[in-house]
Amino acid sequence: MPRNERIRLVFAQRLALVVTTLIALPSAGFAAGSPVHAPCRVNAVKFDGWDAEQLSNEWLRLTIVPQIGGRLMQVEFAGHPYLFVNPKYKGKYIAPAEAGKTGRWINYGGDKLWPLPEGQEQGQWPGPISDVLDDGEYSLTTRAQDSHCVASLQGPPDPATGLQYSREITIASDSPEISFHATMKNASEHPIYWSVQSVTQYDTADSQNPADYNRNFWAVAPVNGNSAYYGGYHVRAGLADDPSFSVTGGLFRLHWLYLENEVWLDSVAGWLAVVDQASGYSMVETFQHAAEAEYPGKASIIFYKNGAALELNDRGAPTLRSVKPEQAPYYMEAEVNSPMVRLAPKESYAFDTIWRPTRAGNGFTAVNPAGVVSRALSACWSTDGLQISGSFGVFFPGKLKAYVSDEGKAEPGVFSLKNVDPRDIVSLNQNLSIQTASRISVHLEDDRGLDRGTLGEVQIPGHNLKSAECK
Repeated sequence: MPRNERIRLVFAQRLALVVTTLIALPSAGFAAGSPVHAPCRVNAVKFDGWDAEQLSNEWLRLTIVPQIGGRLMQVEFAGHPYLFVNPKYKGKYIAPAEAGKTGRWINYGGDKLWPLPEGQEQGQWPGPISDVLDDGEYSLTTRAQDSHCVASLQGPPDPATGLQYSREITIASDSPEISFHATMKNASEHPIYWSVQSVTQYDTADSQNPADYNRNFWAVAPVNGNSAYYGGYHVRAGLADDPSFSVTGGLFRLHWLYLENEVWLDSVAGWLAVVDQASGYSMVETFQHAAEAEYPGKASIIFYKNGAALELNDRGAPTLRSVKPEQAPYYMEAEVNSPMVRLAPKESYAFDTIWRPTRAGNGFTAVNPAGVVSRALSACWSTDGLQISGSFGVFFPGKLKAYVSDEGKAEPGVFSLKNVDPRDIVSLNQNLSIQTASRISVHLEDDRGLDRGTLGEVQIPGHNLKSAECK
């Protein structure tokens, strides 16, 4: 063999060895102590004319406007915006003192903190109104440290209620999870008694035709099996027989229709979900329910639908109010309440919530530790082994693993199924080459190797390939 050809052959063999070795080695991103994803970021921006700060990572972009009540004005996940931003007030700021002269409430949209109880009696907040709690100017500091990005907001004290709000909004670099740490402080010189409420306005307009509303927008929350409310929920305002509301399979379901209404739930499960089945985007809000605590009106969750309402005119005739989106924009409020808390002067109370955006298909049925369920996990026997299927949305990037138990065997078999990402709807339709099994559970293992819990678990019909078959 000529010398040049021998050199080329040796070089090709060595190159192949290097490539093979690199392929065999774990990815550098998965090596111990090394980052898997790019660091999250903090940036000052202009947003619809406001001075704003953004927290972002591979999945998320959060936009915070401190001037208008420390609002989280927008949450974008995989480019999809969730929150309502009122076009009437984009880029504007109307100080509470100025708005108060006319009795107007300046509804900017977004997400903010409010107090409960609400009403006109003593010890109640006469909201919604423009005051320092709703749209006073907050101070803002940000930091990016140890793969976490944090926005810290500090609001002014409100003499009327004695309350002062602050909160921290945090994202990390490895998932689209959003953490909220809200604090209400007694800034007065006397004891006070309040609940702090996370109020989020979700955009329910049709993204393809903003002049119309989204006909496939839903909210879901578990009903309390021992509810104080008849049927598991209480219609506080609006039509008692609003066709938006139903309860099936232990879940309260709100199908958004253009009718103004407010409904209360004494749910104890600690989560609610907002589901846009038109686009496949969902948001799950979680919180810790306090079992023995008093909640305002017994409600841990409140949903409010903006829309048309029946009222009497000055002649006593029924009329339909607000039938145009310019007068009553398309949005729904998801409100999570803390327990009622008594605070001595200078005392504080913290309320923590977590948001997890994901993709999900039609037929939302459950929230599990690792994600949401659109079509529950099922298993049956095929001629080639165990056939498993289901449809899910995941909260964290990583891989799915199946743990298969067999009667009489101490250790379950483990099968790697597929890599997953919260930006994608997860459809399972896979065959496992096994002959016997009694139970299967599907877990999500994140990019760091941490088991984030189950997406589904099911008893397998029959025990082996010969005893049952897929239909």
